Amino acid sequence: MRGALERKLLDSWRQRGVLAWGLLPVSLIYRGLVALKCVLYRWGLLKTERLPVPVIVVGNVIAGGAGKTPATLAIAEHLRERGWRPGIISRGYGRRTRDCREVRPADDPLDAGDEALLLRRRTGVPVFVAARRAEAGKALLAAYPSVNVLVCDDGLQHLALGRDVEVCVFDARGVGNGWLLPAGPLREPWPRSVDFVLCAPDAPLSSPPARSFSVRRTLAMNAVRADGSQVALTNLRGQPVTALAGIAQPEAFFSMLRAEGLTLAHAIALPDHDNFADLPELPGANQPLVCTEKDAAKLWRYWPDALAVPLMLHVPDAFLEELGAKLSSRA
Repeated sequence: MRGALERKLLDSWRQRGVLAWGLLPVSLIYRGLVALKCVLYRWGLLKTERLPVPVIVVGNVIAGGAGKTPATLAIAEHLRERGWRPGIISRGYGRRTRDCREVRPADDPLDAGDEALLLRRRTGVPVFVAARRAEAGKALLAAYPSVNVLVCDDGLQHLALGRDVEVCVFDARGVGNGWLLPAGPLREPWPRSVDFVLCAPDAPLSSPPARSFSVRRTLAMNAVRADGSQVALTNLRGQPVTALAGIAQPEAFFSMLRAEGLTLAHAIALPDHDNFADLPELPGANQPLVCTEKDAAKLWRYWPDALAVPLMLHVPDAFLEELGAKLSSRA
């Protein structure tokens, strides 16, 4: 039921239909609250805390996954290759814990957050989570004093954390119908001032007030089981498979699988960050089960043979070079 309601709301955000117009009065109230928060920070009545190292915030202004975690991965890996010593901080959305903590590779995703755990496993750099990102940053720097740059996964709207560079990510939805929540998908008015914009090539997006770069999303060539063994996606062609996704845009994942030549006998869309605890028996018991990499950490507890397909974000070298130059100037 929750998933169906989410999908209905997401559909309404694509255009200014009856449901969107009905929610517009609430959206205007939300817009006023967003503006009030910004004024309170601007006047110093709410405090922004700066950390002793440069901070890059990677986020979005549109609700739901727009690709900020893959962008965080790409940025952290690039910085490490260029000699920086990055750490990653995050809220740890969807976790059942509330403390500030380090994320370790063997952690339960329900305690660390699925995206934070994915970041830790993929990058190998220190990752800390806390509701207050500045608290996570201070704890990370205390535990790893050699870290000299922090990348914050999500947090454009978390003004309590000072930042040196802002990167806003858009998927193919662009800004949707252009209205704020709940009448539209925007968390805050757009356009707004950011340093860089990363967007899908076909994103319907008004001229951004920043350097804009087109990015491509593709699936990795191999899917991975819980034991680390791999299966080439090409080996899954010509047979029915069951695909499962508990992400903000499950249809995007299913479409990418079909584009790789896979035949989806069943495509199961679940709410974003679903923990699969109440998942009923899956159809197609004798078929390969394919899922997103973010879902895998939770799904593997029940189906260790599930095949996780990583999402790869191809970021232009020009963006990475400009990011490095801006970061060096502020270090």
